[in-house]
Amino acid sequence: MNSGGEDIVKGRTALPVLVLWVCAVAHAAGDTADTRLLDELAADQAKSSIAVADKIWQLAELGYLETESSATLQRYLGDAGFKVVAGVADIPTAFVATYKSAPKSAGTGPTIGILAEFDALPGLSQQALPYRAPQVTGGAGHACGHHLFGAASASAGIVLARWLEENSVPVTIKVFGTPAEEGGSGKVYMARAGLFADVDVVLHWHPASGNSASPSTTTANKSGRFTFSGRAAHAASAPDQGRSALDGVEAMNFMVNMMREHVPQTSRIHYVITDGGDAPNIVPEQAQVYYYVRHPKADVVEELFERVVVAARAAAMGTETEVDVEVMHGNYPVLPNHTLAKLVYDNMVDIGGITYTAAENEFAQQIRQTLIQPMAPLGSQEHIGRFQFRQSMGSTDVGDVSWQVPTVGFSTATWVPGTPAHSWQAVAAGGMSIGHKGLHMATRVLARTAVDLIRRPDLIQAAHEEFERARGADFQYAALLGDRDPPLDYRK
Repeated sequence: MNSGGEDIVKGRTALPVLVLWVCAVAHAAGDTADTRLLDELAADQAKSSIAVADKIWQLAELGYLETESSATLQRYLGDAGFKVVAGVADIPTAFVATYKSAPKSAGTGPTIGILAEFDALPGLSQQALPYRAPQVTGGAGHACGHHLFGAASASAGIVLARWLEENSVPVTIKVFGTPAEEGGSGKVYMARAGLFADVDVVLHWHPASGNSASPSTTTANKSGRFTFSGRAAHAASAPDQGRSALDGVEAMNFMVNMMREHVPQTSRIHYVITDGGDAPNIVPEQAQVYYYVRHPKADVVEELFERVVVAARAAAMGTETEVDVEVMHGNYPVLPNHTLAKLVYDNMVDIGGITYTAAENEFAQQIRQTLIQPMAPLGSQEHIGRFQFRQSMGSTDVGDVSWQVPTVGFSTATWVPGTPAHSWQAVAAGGMSIGHKGLHMATRVLARTAVDLIRRPDLIQAAHEEFERARGADFQYAALLGDRDPPLDYRK
């Protein structure tokens, strides 16, 4: 996120003249009947969407285990008139909730998709307090704010359904309940199953420590678990009779770490040893290491992952062990769409940033004392980041969706400025009013953007033309994770 004054604007006053003109054209000074109605409907949903978010925050369920979190969102949407189909793409917690308008005019109209995540992260349980205080020691926590993500997306879907009741236009709204974003690639299995084939545009958002709608991309990512098998023996009295699976893991790690000198600079390779044996006096019969490989290009990720596999096989050969390779997940980089991003940006600027109360400022100041060199100043949550292309080194399964249908995302300030994702500080802010304000802002941005697209089919056409140019005429989608089944037990 940008923190310099030249990179941010508050409302419209700091925008260049050209951008001001575009905003005025798009929103007629923000006072159209549509805008007023959407804001009223979003305000009506605020209390219930916060209740949904807080419940999912308390549940803090891990990927593919989000049974109650998914059910909570399904009930919320079902009670609002959406037809909910659960268990899609062979994933029990995945769902598609559909609302079709009943227009007086003929035609089917566009289909607008909205993504909704809801999985937590392991080991980051935290109360809504500005100091480290787990709710459950060693428990999970919403350190990436997916409880807010899911609740705001569902709330925006309901706002749009209510808007359609007041406007006789043919439209289909689909809210996609997408589990296990954190390493489980839930959206990839949904994309592979063709669930986005009939969608014209997909909208999504993400919690953050600032507000941004810049067109951005991510790294492609492929991960695997490398399980080595050896022979157990007494490590002191009969070491010659053993073959250490842990030796295989360590030999592999050594070779991959040497490989880092000979990979493209924008690559990322990281790992954890998930099983190192049971006791020092037993030659480990089994050991396992879990690797992530990233790069901005999907084909480079494939090449790098295969080099890691070669190192694993060489390690097994050299230690007289065996290795089994299980691909765990794979994500494409996000394909940015500038046409859609500019539309979202205009809406964010029109809405403006987030203002803290005195109590929220005090909470934020205490949180910032626990951070190491926060990169954004307190108060930056009131602004919208400059519109400029961004390359993220993180990865998301939204990438696979974005290569199948024009897709746009944005972030709102649900955390204290400077807070990193995947931290207890993010969990804390996401469980109180600071997170709730970011949720409400996201609901409004999603709803306004969807209505702009409904009212302006030329924007959808322009987004599709850009999408086709960016993909290339010869593009054929093939999931990086292959034809494996969803790893429903990867968090057990």
